[in-house]
Amino acid sequence: MKTRVGCCVAMVAVLAAAVLPAVPASAAPSQLLVDLSVGTGALRYGATGFLYGLGDEGIPNETMLAALRPQVTAQKAPEGLQHPNGDALKVAPMFRRAGGREIQIYMQDIYQQWPYENLGIADYLSKVDTMTRKVVADPHRSSYVYVPFNEPDLIWYQGNLNGFLNAWRTVYQRIRSIDPSARIAGPNFASYRSADLRTFLTFARDNGVLPHVMTWHELGNDFFTDWHNHYNDYRAMESSLGISARPININEYGRSSGDLGVPGNLVQYVAKFEASKVDACLAYWTTAGGLNDLVTRNNQATGGWWLYKWYGELTGNTVAVTPPSPGGSLQGVAALDAGKRQARVIFGGNNPASGTYDTNLVVRGLGAASYLGSTVHATVWGVDSSGLNPSAGPYLVREGDYTASGGQVTIPLTGLRGSSAYHVVITPNTDLSAAGPSSRYQAEYARIEGSARIAYGTNTGYSGTYFVEGYGASTNASTKFVVTVPSDGYYNLGLRYSAGPYTGAPANRSVRLRLNGADLTDLALPGTANWNTWNTVTTKVFLPAGISRVDVNAYAGDDRDAVNLDHLDVTATTGTVTTYQAEAAGNTLGGTAVVVSDGAASGGRYVGWVGAGAANTLRFNGVTVPSAGRYRMVVGYANAEVVGEHQYNNNIVDRYADISVNGGPARRSYFRNTLGWSTYRTAVVDVDLAAGANTITFGNASSGYAPNLDFIQIAAAIG
Repeated sequence: MKTRVGCCVAMVAVLAAAVLPAVPASAAPSQLLVDLSVGTGALRYGATGFLYGLGDEGIPNETMLAALRPQVTAQKAPEGLQHPNGDALKVAPMFRRAGGREIQIYMQDIYQQWPYENLGIADYLSKVDTMTRKVVADPHRSSYVYVPFNEPDLIWYQGNLNGFLNAWRTVYQRIRSIDPSARIAGPNFASYRSADLRTFLTFARDNGVLPHVMTWHELGNDFFTDWHNHYNDYRAMESSLGISARPININEYGRSSGDLGVPGNLVQYVAKFEASKVDACLAYWTTAGGLNDLVTRNNQATGGWWLYKWYGELTGNTVAVTPPSPGGSLQGVAALDAGKRQARVIFGGNNPASGTYDTNLVVRGLGAASYLGSTVHATVWGVDSSGLNPSAGPYLVREGDYTASGGQVTIPLTGLRGSSAYHVVITPNTDLSAAGPSSRYQAEYARIEGSARIAYGTNTGYSGTYFVEGYGASTNASTKFVVTVPSDGYYNLGLRYSAGPYTGAPANRSVRLRLNGADLTDLALPGTANWNTWNTVTTKVFLPAGISRVDVNAYAGDDRDAVNLDHLDVTATTGTVTTYQAEAAGNTLGGTAVVVSDGAASGGRYVGWVGAGAANTLRFNGVTVPSAGRYRMVVGYANAEVVGEHQYNNNIVDRYADISVNGGPARRSYFRNTLGWSTYRTAVVDVDLAAGANTITFGNASSGYAPNLDFIQIAAAIG
């Protein structure tokens, strides 16, 4: 996140050239070796961390975060001035709901300038006191980790290690005096500095101020060739000093250019950090609140997002992966799950990134996973880099059956893209059909929870490689699909299932659908003649553009939800969507709110200057629906507000609006910055409407403004 300007310029110049050996297109295929017989431990998922990846509540959309199995985020100090958003205490509720484990607080981001204003240790201690007391009073106190210094080797204590050591001791002791249970991370050097780390650890050991989490940054080219040297050197250092092993968090990783959002580069970090079982946070080089360029337009995935989604869906334990060379560009991570009878591999990386390459994926040790059989089925997906544009999502690269010889199979892959990442799922050879189009989501490849299981038995009639069962006699079976659609609108969710005779169960069954974390409906599923007969029930639902989570859950105490699930098809359809223009004559403008012309707006005009006072509002009148209930409200808006300047981060502001229906209590919604006043995007907000005519009022009573408002659209949640 924070590096000197000179260092940044030099880094960009270096990145213009390849830093790793190029693989000529005509070269013999490389080999990526996965050994299922060599376990390397429980999955850490540690690379799924973010520095300022979260901006405000709902920025990014919680679904985008939850689908990745997030672990750690590093955020701004409470009420910090360094950036206008990203306050650790404000984003903590969403991060915890999404399953996040740890929130690091960059305490020096209380200051406004970069490099931080050096006003003396007394000034900083007074701020430390205030911040620590806020953390102690926060309901998520146990999730926080204090980071008292950020890149001290480059700013306040550059060339003055002794000065830093004394300041570390002073600030550490002050934090612990206020919060005796505090976990503190450091030293947070800008790079791996072996000699300085040894001096720091010796001092910290001797003065009783050892960090609870060891942190430094990996922002340079040397990561690719030297990561394991850094890690091994540090662990040896701990041992030689008699210090128990600390958790490690590389709380800023990724170069300033060419890594963020690029699957083929990011997979190299994921593989190395998972192999070392450390935590790590993507660096903050661009804008806050977009999961460090994994998310665009707040609810749409870039190519990089899919890599981390695949990573979060690995289950079981990791197994050994041997790349062509330890410091080479082709890297991977693999996991074996005996319960699911699946092995999964994620890999990628090649220089030059614009080239293509061939590789043989060799999977050995099949004898240690005899449940896979002597012939396995492998499905290979790819995802390309999309920059900051929405990704079309994964595409099928190859699918086939492979017979083992000597306990191993070889999957030859050709024409792979250097900037892309790839995902391989290996199962028993039980496939009855191809995986299907990209709009089909096979249940056996989805995340499953509770008693849901994949048996790979003798049933027939299913599609793909098998199906999910375990819903009988269960209240917690769940199959979690992550789907993507290109635009806001209605889609048919076609759930293919079987529901044969089951002792104690009614002939007709039902399951509970959840959409993006909220219950949607209990879906009626007519019984089938037997468990090898399949049926599809289709539900028309309104989905936002981008990513959605569709959970199919058991929910009843009896066996009315005893079903098997085959797949979910998602196809576009039509439905009633009613548009109300913000500038319409029938609406009510309050205070400073005014209609403004802009050819980029949908009707050539928008309403601006809403907010900055309670009287400045826009009220949509006559919003009419046929029946009471929950509706999706699509808000068309623009927002390009920026506060202050920064050397490389864009200090965007995510404006919010307090939205009231029929004069009732207002609910706050944040709107992701669109990066241009004539760039209009949409956000979907749920509203509860009465039958007949309703009013919907947008306001912001604070000193800040709501976004410029173009239109709203109202659609029933279920068509």
